[in-house]
Amino acid sequence: MNSSPLINQLIEAFRCLPGVGPKSAQRMTLHLLERNREGGAKLSASLTEALELVGNCSKCRTLTEEGLCKICSSASRNRKICCVVESPADVFAIEHSGTFRGVYFVLMGHLSPIDGIGPEELGISLLLEKIRKEDIEEVIIACNPTVEGDATAYYIAEQLKTFNIIVSRIAHGVPVGGELEFVDGGTLSHAFSGRKVMENS
Repeated sequence: MNSSPLINQLIEAFRCLPGVGPKSAQRMTLHLLERNREGGAKLSASLTEALELVGNCSKCRTLTEEGLCKICSSASRNRKICCVVESPADVFAIEHSGTFRGVYFVLMGHLSPIDGIGPEELGISLLLEKIRKEDIEEVIIACNPTVEGDATAYYIAEQLKTFNIIVSRIAHGVPVGGELEFVDGGTLSHAFSGRKVMENS
């Protein structure tokens, strides 16, 4: 675009967001500069603060600005059931459904050898340590129903065979190839209620 370097820079900055192409980035930039500079300043301040202060929960690894997230520090959660998910977005989706009252462990991804993401990158050793130390009776594996998600789920199930716990996976009411953060609450509720124990071979 033949405009000022600062405008071009802002347009390019917006393009880092998922689903935002050149036209959308241009519209956002021009909207803030023409009509809502106050909103732009608030966005900038909030973004800067979040990037500086938000880290990972020391227990479940979801995103939070506290040492422990609100779920892990809540006395009302059932700590005997741990749900393993791929991302903080999955925690948001499940919490929004109001179905699950246990605790979480966030992998921050899925197994992908081609991208150099193995068990250590996903913190699976931390998950096993959590199960050893805490009185967990069931692990619900809620990885996305994708090829990588399936591989991750079965790898975790294999690692949990030596533990005297129930290992289940949410039912595939969730569309195959879909991602949890885009699934509606009703579908997630059915998926949780229809979960099945993963049989040892």
